[in-house]
Amino acid sequence: MLKSLCYLVLMLCMQNAVAQTKDAQKILEILGNQEKAWNNGNINQFMHGYWENDSLVFVGKNGLTYGFKNTLANYKKNYPNKAQMGQLKFTILSMKALGKTFYSIIGKWELTRTVGNLNGHYTLLLKKINGEWKIISDHSS
Repeated sequence: MLKSLCYLVLMLCMQNAVAQTKDAQKILEILGNQEKAWNNGNINQFMHGYWENDSLVFVGKNGLTYGFKNTLANYKKNYPNKAQMGQLKFTILSMKALGKTFYSIIGKWELTRTVGNLNGHYTLLLKKINGEWKIISDHSS
């Protein structure tokens, strides 16, 4: 009986680890797609990683921005052309599951540009919404 119970607990732990691994892979894919879209000069495609909702929160050097449309407008205003956008590189420093429907990511971003390089750090909160991972909060500095 005890052996069966231990086996059951082990199997449940393994299933949870596999689910987290699949979720982590999907999130890494989303970030990779964002990087590619940015490097192709496509801000609209880059935004596919974000939650298209008025409750999206972006925190940057100018303070809080609420909503998908406002965040998109800020990106387009601050990076109006390919020279301003440059080449983006994400480096993940920490990636943690916060239950089954949330992930926290801390990382570095780097823009290599002819008009001057930029870099900083970010903290993302992702939520699984209707089976898809979306960034619901982004604090980039």
